[in-house]
Amino acid sequence: MNVSANASNATRTGVICAIAAYTMWGIAPLYFKELAMLPAAEILVHRVIWSVILVFGLIVATKQIPALVSVMRNKKIMGILFIAGVLLAANWLLYIWAVNNDKILDASLGYYINPMVNVFLGRVFLGEKLRPLQRVAVLLAIVGVTILIVSYGQLPWIALVLACTFGTYGLLRKRVPVDSLTGLFVETLLLSPFAIVYWVMFGTEYSNLATNDLSFNILLIASGVITTAPLLCFTAAAKRIMYSTLGFFQYIGPTLMFILAVTLYGEPLEEDRLVTFGFVWAGLVLFSLDSLRAYRVQKQAKA
Repeated sequence: MNVSANASNATRTGVICAIAAYTMWGIAPLYFKELAMLPAAEILVHRVIWSVILVFGLIVATKQIPALVSVMRNKKIMGILFIAGVLLAANWLLYIWAVNNDKILDASLGYYINPMVNVFLGRVFLGEKLRPLQRVAVLLAIVGVTILIVSYGQLPWIALVLACTFGTYGLLRKRVPVDSLTGLFVETLLLSPFAIVYWVMFGTEYSNLATNDLSFNILLIASGVITTAPLLCFTAAAKRIMYSTLGFFQYIGPTLMFILAVTLYGEPLEEDRLVTFGFVWAGLVLFSLDSLRAYRVQKQAKA
């Protein structure tokens, strides 16, 4: 009974952490809109620098220094994490720019199609076979994007770049045996010299923390929390619930972004764009049903 109760409590905690992680990612535009007076690159600089400081403190607090030293001695892993960091920075930069240039709907679309991009990348680079419903889901997403291309005469590049950079980032991280906290620290640490150079050479008047209001400085420093807090919740959830189950919560983020874009920030939702979202949503329904069926088959096999 105690084992069952502990497992139930762990699952409940995992679900709460998963909801918290994706909710924080979904409402992040509220934070970045408060920094709209800064260039996206400068916001990225603060996100990198304050994340380095905060994550290092967490690594010290959780006594993970030996693991960090081991990673930093491995040149191959460091090289992969540097490339992963560049991809993550590109993703963050475009996301921040999209939010502060009234393109939240495009960003939302990017994170909606990201799971299907992950499946496609897994097929191409890892030799993973696509199940029939996954093929249909990917096809529906392609149809939706094609409709948008035909309607507007241009690629939905924001959505595609966000999905592809984050998907490729995940693919690289899948290839290195490094936990999320250590990995994030190394990635941001490797980016920090570039961030410091930008801060010193190209920063606006807001770069001088001595002349800013305390409240604004706190807002800048909070970028580290905005980056780290959802990741910690995500990691806590991944340890307590099945990864396939965790996947069902990933649509909370883009859904909240979609709602914020349409209701709070009044971004136009034209009929053509709504049709595109419709195809993508249909693909995600099939994708989720397929994942649920695969999870049940796996669970029965284990039993």
